[in-house]
Amino acid sequence: MADAEVPAPRTVVPIEPSLLIAAAFDQAQVTELRHSVTSCATATGLAGQRLDDFVLAVNELITNAVRHGGGRGRLRLWRRGDALVCEVADHGHGISEGRLRDRDRPAPDTAGGWGLWLARELSDSMEVETGDAGTVVRITAALTVRQPTARPLDG
Repeated sequence: MADAEVPAPRTVVPIEPSLLIAAAFDQAQVTELRHSVTSCATATGLAGQRLDDFVLAVNELITNAVRHGGGRGRLRLWRRGDALVCEVADHGHGISEGRLRDRDRPAPDTAGGWGLWLARELSDSMEVETGDAGTVVRITAALTVRQPTARPLDG
């Protein structure tokens, strides 16, 4: 080892400078991951009901990945312009076409089937890619909400 060269230090450059979280998870990490998402979403400016809705939507997606997607998944959270984006991927057997097309609210007495519906309702947009190798669900929340413009008073 006398003549061994000392490796030069590597510079690590993030692939996506706005990436906030990139984590693999299973059931044991669900609560911790939800708290991390809450902290990051708060730091980007989400607050109040919009924050609660987004975190609940993310929680539904990670819970679905554990329950229906092989017991584990991968989460990425990043800021894209004026939006917060969360992507949850799993290695399950995919979601049926019928299930994806059904955008109706599940019946109140239905024990399951609420996760994707809730995520869609509680986020500003939702995209789903699914197949035999797994499912990727991406949701967004706008960080700036347009306020209605004031109308001039008739005088």
